[in-house]
Amino acid sequence: MVKSKIISLLLAGLSLSGFAQLPTSNVSTTAEIDFISDTQQPMLVEKIVLKPTNNLQATSLLFTEIIKTKPQSLYMLGDVVSLGYCNSKWKKVDIFLDSCRKQNTAVYGLLGNHDVMFRTKKGESNFVKRFPENVITGYTSVTDSVAVILLNSNFKKLSAEDKLKQNTWYQSELNRLDSGEAIKVIIVTCHHAPYTNSKTVGQSIPVQQNFVPPFINSKKARLFITGHAHAFEHFKENGKDFLVIGGGGGLHQPLSDAVNNLPDLAWYYKPLFHYLSVKRDGGELQATSHFLSNDFTSFGEGHSFTTKGQH
Repeated sequence: MVKSKIISLLLAGLSLSGFAQLPTSNVSTTAEIDFISDTQQPMLVEKIVLKPTNNLQATSLLFTEIIKTKPQSLYMLGDVVSLGYCNSKWKKVDIFLDSCRKQNTAVYGLLGNHDVMFRTKKGESNFVKRFPENVITGYTSVTDSVAVILLNSNFKKLSAEDKLKQNTWYQSELNRLDSGEAIKVIIVTCHHAPYTNSKTVGQSIPVQQNFVPPFINSKKARLFITGHAHAFEHFKENGKDFLVIGGGGGLHQPLSDAVNNLPDLAWYYKPLFHYLSVKRDGGELQATSHFLSNDFTSFGEGHSFTTKGQH
């Protein structure tokens, strides 16, 4: 009874009744850092197993809302488009990126599996045209004393040499950021989720093995954000927070309700479409998920929490 009441209060009025122009957001833009993932257009083969829900329009509305809020930086965590090698798939994203940069929102991206699907080198080439800072073996961006590490979790597309190079750089970069005074807090990102209850994609064991241990051991790393699973999930492992934010417009993926599931701190919050905003508070982070109502007429604030360091 309590669970159902919470769900009703948070997601009240979310019905598929039609579309309307969204109201202007009143969210403060001071030192806001936004994250979005899986904005790719649904592919025909995906629609055989997963149900479409006006996905293209949802992505458009998410883009519009982010432009309105004018974050200081925006991070796109992979599967930006359905086929990275195909130039026509980038048209709407290019308009969005241009709008962001014209209002001085810095935009960064990392490669998802769709971005390098079928024609890897062409996909990487198209990606770096839009995100020139991208390095396939990882790179760092800093906003308001928050260092965001962007890693490449497409392990099957990386050579043994590149895998070793990325792991070595990643550990060295965490050590550097942990020891420097300019950085107050670290966020680690990649595309594939180390933890998820998705029935469609499952957990990434290589991410668990390669990226999670250094994150856990870092004294300033607070938040690990991924996509790939098209849902919102929040897990706590070894006292640190892991988020899955794959609600950028891809086809919604069902979550398992098995009793042995990973404990999801956001069990009550399962919107179809969403993005994340983060603000720094000293050496901690305030994270808030923003969801698109199911009738596509407004945005609301959903799951929110403040990170806490290990003691």
